[in-house]
Amino acid sequence: MAGMDKLPQLPYGAVYFRKSNPPREDWERDYAVAEEDGMNINRHWFMWGAIEVAQGVYDWEDYDRHMDLAAKHGIKTIIAEMIISVPEWAAHEYAHAVHVRADGTPLRTQMGVSSASGGFGEGSQGVLNLDCPEVKELAGKFLTELALRYKDHPAMAGYDVWNECNYSPNVCHSPYTQAKFRIWLNQKYGSLHALSQAWHRYSYTSWEQVRAPQQLGPYPECIDWVQFTKINFYEHMQWRIDLIRSVDDHNLITAHGIAGSINVMASMGADDWLAASKVDLYGYTWVASRKGNQPWKQWHAVDVTRAASRGKTFWHAETQGGPLWLQPQVIGRAKEDGRVTEPADIRIWQMITLAGGARGVLFPRWRPLLDGPLFGAFGPYAMDGSRTPRSDMASSIAKWANDPGQRELLESAPIQGDIGILVVPDTQVFDYLLNREGKNAFYEQAMWGAYQGFFDQGVQADWVHMDDIKQYRVLYWPYPIMIGSQEGEALRQWVAEGGTLISEGCPAYFGDRGKVGTRQPNHGLDQVFGAVESNVEFMPDISGELRFELDGIQVRGGIYNQSYKAEGGQVAGHYADGTAAVVQHTYGQGKTMLVGTFPSAGYYHAHEDGNLAYFAKVLEWAGVNPHIKLSDSSVQARISRQANGALFIWILNPEREPKSVELELSSEYGAWQAGPAYWDGVDSQWNQDGSKLQVTVAGRDALIIGLKVTQV
Repeated sequence: MAGMDKLPQLPYGAVYFRKSNPPREDWERDYAVAEEDGMNINRHWFMWGAIEVAQGVYDWEDYDRHMDLAAKHGIKTIIAEMIISVPEWAAHEYAHAVHVRADGTPLRTQMGVSSASGGFGEGSQGVLNLDCPEVKELAGKFLTELALRYKDHPAMAGYDVWNECNYSPNVCHSPYTQAKFRIWLNQKYGSLHALSQAWHRYSYTSWEQVRAPQQLGPYPECIDWVQFTKINFYEHMQWRIDLIRSVDDHNLITAHGIAGSINVMASMGADDWLAASKVDLYGYTWVASRKGNQPWKQWHAVDVTRAASRGKTFWHAETQGGPLWLQPQVIGRAKEDGRVTEPADIRIWQMITLAGGARGVLFPRWRPLLDGPLFGAFGPYAMDGSRTPRSDMASSIAKWANDPGQRELLESAPIQGDIGILVVPDTQVFDYLLNREGKNAFYEQAMWGAYQGFFDQGVQADWVHMDDIKQYRVLYWPYPIMIGSQEGEALRQWVAEGGTLISEGCPAYFGDRGKVGTRQPNHGLDQVFGAVESNVEFMPDISGELRFELDGIQVRGGIYNQSYKAEGGQVAGHYADGTAAVVQHTYGQGKTMLVGTFPSAGYYHAHEDGNLAYFAKVLEWAGVNPHIKLSDSSVQARISRQANGALFIWILNPEREPKSVELELSSEYGAWQAGPAYWDGVDSQWNQDGSKLQVTVAGRDALIIGLKVTQV
């Protein structure tokens, strides 16, 4: 793959230059410190609005200096193209081509919170609309000049073509995008009459009458609009890639998202699978200060990005290295909840990143901004660029990771998880539209609740996109309320060929274009589950205490509830009124379990023992033998494998106190011998007893051990 050979063993560094920060007089010293501390890569924001200071007039001086300093100090550079930072003259001259909100309000340039410089807009798509040919040509000229200038520079490693891969849910309703939407609809439906029938707007007489919906709801026109918006913005991403690649065929093309596929794929287009498919190397932004310091959240972010990368190298493009003080996401939260970063936080966060498969670590800042509300934020070095205990920790990890002794460890990748959690993008789109007025977040609550339900008993659950189901034997479907007929058929065939599917309530209740099926489960899935609906209630506001019984376990549900009549399946669980809540069935070579409500959402809201026992029961019923069994699930463990079969076990303790825990590996690994240790942390201890390991790991630390299989 082009450019991968330019990267160090483990790229480790930060986003350094954002025009106004850091001060010019400190650059030489900072680069020297970075080199001494083991940093080997920088990303800079090459902002269109700071470079093309007048039309056709480019000020490259600062950027030339950074590239030359990087080459001098052995530091590679990723150029973050920032055409979303538009020149003020361009925003004025092309005011007819700015993004427009649904209410008709045009966007204006504003200060960028992450750079304290002008030219930015709402969201990560910028102010000017690339659907306008004039704007596209203008931005294309800048990108061409950028690539031509730096493509052969000795410090050059690649480009980052979309910062955080998402867009504002409020745009764009400009005439240019409306026209493009109509073309897309014509290609999809083939005629105005067909569109009229699909949208239930029966009196269109010309395409000019077709407009994007201003108010979103669970209707075909809104589904089309949300889907088109994502497709359109990712076409803009592909245009940037193609343009740069036409000039430079030998450096990396990268991008990074926000690990947001589970909660904002529908509303903000944060589709990590789609974004990762377009680039050589993908990444993610994840900082505890904005998201929360619970370990499952750290793991979820790296697991989503690993799944989306589908075997490609990926990295943690922005990981926290310093405090966050005045932002709204931190107000009211405990100091230890990511607000103030300690050296041990950096250690455990980055060990989770690496154990999850990321093979690169960059901070959002090398040192903090000095202007704007993000002053002091995120950087491991002090505001004056001096070293801190945090930067010392970062340096120790950077040097350890780039020691040749860690090469084989970092060439390994996480093994496939014990179970897959099914991700269906169309479901999230429909739920976003269905629950928009009530401002409910049922999809993400169910998805995250399922992940936590497995995580909290030490089980590795992978996020599995609908397109990738054939790679897994067992899938858990936390929120299945809407899928299309093609997706329903794909699941039916997968089960028939030997898959094991556990589904929560109302599977495919809404079908193609959001239409309710008259027989439930819809799309013929009644045969797959061996059951038909006897009753259903959509009353999430009063369903929080809903429970069902499964093998003597009382399990909390919620959101909606569906009861069943078995038709070939076996009733395995009941609601309090005696109606069937759980049906198990054999279909073809596979089997299914249908649960009529949402125990995942129940667990998300209240971490009850009954729900945790439910997830354990699901694993037992599905015949899942976890890779690792832990005596204390507050400690996490993962196995990674090198291409030659070498195994490594990563044991991580995110708690503040030392933990002693026993680990037992699955019998599938046969006999094995532990050792050597690749990272043994502070006062770590370990002892092997047959297929078990007894270990002690310090607080916010890790233990990484090689495993040699001696007999299969």
